[in-house]
Amino acid sequence: MSGHNKWSTIKRKKGAADAKRGKIFTKIIKEITISVREGGTDPAGNARLRLAIQNAKGVNMPKDNIERAIKKAGGSDAEAYNEITYEGYGPNGIAVFVEGLTDNTNRTLSSIRFIFSKYNGTLGPNGSLTFLFDRKGVFTINPEDVGSRDMESLELELIDAGAEDIETDEDIITVTCAMDDFGNLNRKLEELEIEPDEAKLQRVPKDTKTLDVESARKVMRLIEALEDDDDVQAVYHNLEITDELARALEE
Repeated sequence: MSGHNKWSTIKRKKGAADAKRGKIFTKIIKEITISVREGGTDPAGNARLRLAIQNAKGVNMPKDNIERAIKKAGGSDAEAYNEITYEGYGPNGIAVFVEGLTDNTNRTLSSIRFIFSKYNGTLGPNGSLTFLFDRKGVFTINPEDVGSRDMESLELELIDAGAEDIETDEDIITVTCAMDDFGNLNRKLEELEIEPDEAKLQRVPKDTKTLDVESARKVMRLIEALEDDDDVQAVYHNLEITDELARALEE
């Protein structure tokens, strides 16, 4: 499992406080807004909106909130967000890639630069770290949603649909595919009536770097600060989340 997904799993285990849940909902509403702007309010003809709705359900966002967000996004007073990315290094040379949606790029750049500086990182030029990551489709599934299906047969079906890697533990199933196979795999899961908790195109590091726990904690403080920024949608990195580090982060 990639560091990003291990960290997501740890956050779910620790539980989301109301403030954290509110931030998650805000990020999803932004994704719904830009999805509607690009492809309209009908999920049947808007694949990006379908995914946004699916991910909203995955974090237990109330149906009324989802419908209200779609309606507002389709109105004339909808917020106009720009998609932005930032790249830099955290402590000990850990690569960090930030994706966001903002209505004020100057504000966001200033905030991201401040966070990198505060946590001993360095913000670099766009494109400087892209080569360290691959764009992959990543699906996270609750094992309970698989039901009584035979896992071996299920894995074969998913592989036929484009899955490159399937990792299973007691808490989560993570399925990874090439970016070009994302749609095929999502349709296969719909056909199997398996609804992922999350289905996204992510930046998966080609290689990871292992640090001792104390050094890794410093990196994770940077990651958490970036994730807490209202304009940030996702943060990717190439820090290896070892079992020892995972246990430390869960405390």
